[in-house]
Amino acid sequence: MRGYGFSEYLPTELPKGGFDELLKLFLELLNYASGDANEALAWMNELDKQHNITTDDYGMGDFIEDLKNKGYISNDDPKGGFNITAKTEQSIRQAALEEIFGKLKKSGKGNHRAPHSGVGEEKNADRREYQFGDSLDQIDMTASIHNAQINHGINDFLMTERDLEVEERDYKTLTSTVLMIDISHSMILYGEDRITPAKKVAMALAELIKTKYPKDTLDIVVFGNDAWPISIKDLPYLQVGPFHTNTYAGLELATDILRRRKTHNKQIFMITDGKPTCLKEGNRYYKNSVGLDKKVINKTLTMAAQCKKLNIPITTFMIARDPYLQQFVRKFTEVNNGKAFYSSLKGLGEYIFEDYIRNRRKTVR
Repeated sequence: MRGYGFSEYLPTELPKGGFDELLKLFLELLNYASGDANEALAWMNELDKQHNITTDDYGMGDFIEDLKNKGYISNDDPKGGFNITAKTEQSIRQAALEEIFGKLKKSGKGNHRAPHSGVGEEKNADRREYQFGDSLDQIDMTASIHNAQINHGINDFLMTERDLEVEERDYKTLTSTVLMIDISHSMILYGEDRITPAKKVAMALAELIKTKYPKDTLDIVVFGNDAWPISIKDLPYLQVGPFHTNTYAGLELATDILRRRKTHNKQIFMITDGKPTCLKEGNRYYKNSVGLDKKVINKTLTMAAQCKKLNIPITTFMIARDPYLQQFVRKFTEVNNGKAFYSSLKGLGEYIFEDYIRNRRKTVR
């Protein structure tokens, strides 16, 4: 019988040295510390004691002083500690974007060719003859002049309609997205931190939209016993609470937000790890954390059907694999005519980025 082969475990080395290396570690720790600069720095001090992440020439005191001088932290905390600045918040989003987008490139995902092309903003490699109705900015003048010289000679320059060569472009519509994040207590139960990867994906998606698709909109909705919107700058500080899961409230708020958007494409991305367990009825909460309560489930499915009528597809990213939960998600997806991914925390970012880029592509004949 063939056994298992073991090799020596070689742990990944922690960054060591100057400001840039320590900054990367600091930004990563801020995700786990929910934006608490003091806690992140305390962890770095402990890492320095155990793993010597600084050098004799550049210590933690130098790093903290550089963080202040370069505008990453401020010491205006009334309790005498440090707070992160807007510059740090953006740096966290950029770091998350680079991490997740880098994984997309390595895995080969994110390249979604459409079967047809049309008038739009993104060039592709296809070329064709000019047709009536093509816009002037689609004409490749260099190639068209080259065609004219080949077809008619170079002595007496002549260009006809048949010489004109047009660049095909992919047409992408403006898209409004609401990203729903489950902050119920189960997101940190069972020894697994599920909220930090969800936050990191949200920050990366926000940075992608702000930098590459600035005309698109992204709204963030968090849901526990209730649901409420948060701004992008609040994401690093997001924490799980002692909440049940009121999926209905999250969907209701997301739908209200998208109703006010004037864009053609609208969608909801929902990151959750649990079943709906809560409804709000007037001033009281109806809760049942034991199982899939029929009253809660039916109202949630009704909301999914309402989103379908409004042409708002819901993509569910379920970061749990319990069979009875998968059965609920399948029914939910069927009612909404949406999609569902049973994603690990490791692949969550790639799934969401791939789906976002695919959904915003529209082809025109």
